[in-house]
Amino acid sequence: MSATPAGLNTLPYADGDFFAFEQLLTQKEQDRLAEIRDFLAREVKPIAVDCWNRGEFPMDLIPKLAEIDLISPVRRQGHSNLFAGLVHAELTRADASIATFLGVHDGLFTGSIEALASQEQKDAWLPDIYAMKKIGAFGLTEPLGGSDVAGGTRTTARRDGDSWILNGEKRWIGNATFSDWVVIYARDLDDNKVKGFLVDTSLPGYSATKIENKISLRTVQNADITLTNVVVPDFFKLAHANSFRDVNKVLKVTRLGVAWQAVGQQLAAFDVARSYAVERQQFGRPLASFQLVQSQLVSILGNAVSSMGMMVRLSQLEDAGQAKDEQSALAKAFTTERMRDSVAIGRNILGGNGIVTDYGMAKIFADAEAIYSYEGTHEINTLVTGRAVTGISAIV
Repeated sequence: MSATPAGLNTLPYADGDFFAFEQLLTQKEQDRLAEIRDFLAREVKPIAVDCWNRGEFPMDLIPKLAEIDLISPVRRQGHSNLFAGLVHAELTRADASIATFLGVHDGLFTGSIEALASQEQKDAWLPDIYAMKKIGAFGLTEPLGGSDVAGGTRTTARRDGDSWILNGEKRWIGNATFSDWVVIYARDLDDNKVKGFLVDTSLPGYSATKIENKISLRTVQNADITLTNVVVPDFFKLAHANSFRDVNKVLKVTRLGVAWQAVGQQLAAFDVARSYAVERQQFGRPLASFQLVQSQLVSILGNAVSSMGMMVRLSQLEDAGQAKDEQSALAKAFTTERMRDSVAIGRNILGGNGIVTDYGMAKIFADAEAIYSYEGTHEINTLVTGRAVTGISAIV
């Protein structure tokens, strides 16, 4: 595809922030967001499609990500949840796979340690996690357990003196082929409650096998994990992870992150579709000069802006300590549904070029499917919200 015409990216709404939500950030946060955008444009976007095509993770990017210091922007760095959300959207806009890698290491893995470890455990583990000297993964879903894993966790933990013995399988575990640590959630055989453990991936009995043949987030190294009599010292049992209710403390926050990913994916679709529509000539005119194409672009923008507005308010509620599980559930369901619509429209604008990764949109279209599915399916999040507004559970 040809270079973007001069002046296109200097138009007032080139960034897709049609209602100027970013102005709600402090000046310091706006400057930091601009710095991160520059980093993504320089280090991530140029390699994203090639890594996706090959299904390989760019390991040499990790030290660069560590240097720009993205881990734990709220708890550690004191930024707002709104800033953290907009950063996650920008990461996704650049590459959904790298955003997912960080969502696993930062949101799910680091979030588990921050929320559920004792202070002594945090002091021992977090410095290397924040510096990305230790890369983490999050082991919850299983081969036979997804939406029902809360009451159906099959991986077991058995106390044996000063240690725990873990047995079972996990599936779809991002980063697990190369992570140093993984938080494993397992059912305690003594009290039947789900508990959390920090597992060193070099321990005997632990193995991780890459899941092949994916059509979405191909750069992310998802794995099947097998735990066979893995011995974990008692110090590595997360002190405050003693039921699935505790796990939900982590998932409520990370569900916010996935909804922000849906915003970022729509902005990515808008970027590619808008540029293509201006550059591509049909019938001797730019595609963008046709009314139906302008209507489609505005539909993508409307979906993105409405999703962003919902997420801005939810982030404000999270900053105030008032956000509820059902609000995160509605946000994830709504934004990902709008995302699916947006990427389909974007793919349509590119016509045949929309099905090859060379033009960017095919990758955006495919990656949206994973975002739509993880951190609670659309159906489950809809039913969580439905339970909140009716007082009646429709979940079996």
